[in-house]
Amino acid sequence: MSEAPVRVAVIVGSVREGRFGPVVADWLAGVAGEHGGFEVDVLDLAEPDLPLAMPAFGATPAAAVVAEVAKVTSKLAAADAFVVVTPEYNHSYPASLKNAIDWHRAEWAAKPVGFVSYGGISGGLRAVEHLRAVFAELHAVTIRETVSFHGAHTRFDPDGLPKDDGAGVAAKAMLDQLGWWARALADAKAVRPYPG
Repeated sequence: MSEAPVRVAVIVGSVREGRFGPVVADWLAGVAGEHGGFEVDVLDLAEPDLPLAMPAFGATPAAAVVAEVAKVTSKLAAADAFVVVTPEYNHSYPASLKNAIDWHRAEWAAKPVGFVSYGGISGGLRAVEHLRAVFAELHAVTIRETVSFHGAHTRFDPDGLPKDDGAGVAAKAMLDQLGWWARALADAKAVRPYPG
């Protein structure tokens, strides 16, 4: 009997004009599809118009706000796991990503999060380290293995594929762990609800 695929949301964290994130996310989505055992849904944060101002605690957001947030919420809620594709901005991650994270809470809880980062000399790894603390607060489990691209614009060929075979090896290791954690957490939640 085969296992149901792990539903993974690949989140494109950058919304900057001329961004490189979609190239990285498309590659990762392809690798996850070929890996086996994953059903991939790409969530590009440039598509919904998530407001930066949140309603006061207890207040009901306007209908237009609810509709925009729902575009993200439905994909996060349906996912068993996440892969965040993030650049590094000023030693951290983009505001667009934090905004999407902060509009949600229950959707992250007791689910695993993997990271693919890109940037200059650090390859976005400082952004990942900041995100680990944020996701811990949301009761998500972050995956130890990561994929990072140092000088990302020079690391991909014109077809959007990494020039270095090591990226695929790193992605497989991260996806192996992501799938394991997704199934382990789903099994645990089936026995008893997560108390977070």
